[in-house]
Amino acid sequence: MELWDIYDRDKKPTGRTMKRNDWCLKDGEYHLTVLGVVARPDGRFLITKRVMSKTWAPGWWEVSGGAVQAGEASKDAVAREVREETGLDVSEAEGGYQFSYRRDNPGEGDNYFVDIYRFVMDFDERDVKLQEAETDGFMLATAAQIKEFAEQGIFLHYDSIKSVFEL
Repeated sequence: MELWDIYDRDKKPTGRTMKRNDWCLKDGEYHLTVLGVVARPDGRFLITKRVMSKTWAPGWWEVSGGAVQAGEASKDAVAREVREETGLDVSEAEGGYQFSYRRDNPGEGDNYFVDIYRFVMDFDERDVKLQEAETDGFMLATAAQIKEFAEQGIFLHYDSIKSVFEL
């Protein structure tokens, strides 16, 4: 069973955990997730398409990410998520942590912090090995293409992370 740490409003661990996707958080309690933006030196970004079997946002485009497991560091979690979803190892890539944001969903039990990372590394499309249970394709997109997907309403988290595509 996967467990997530519970954090307070100041992003400090409370010492308590929750079961994955339990959505039992009270107002003022949060779990931690990560997003890893992977860019190539040519200015293109690796984005993946969510499988159609997802209950939330099937077929939408996104960057790799997921929940930080109990006891796991944010930096380790983002490297794990990128590796699981794309097969790429960002541990030696340029870049790293950019910023965090907090999302409050009163009464839903799903409040969370998101740590945003941006990595720059040279890789070839042949290096990408998708996690088929999570992804249904990928593309190397320009910032303009990503913005266009967002304007169509089919790119996750864009308004919260758009600044990492503009660096």
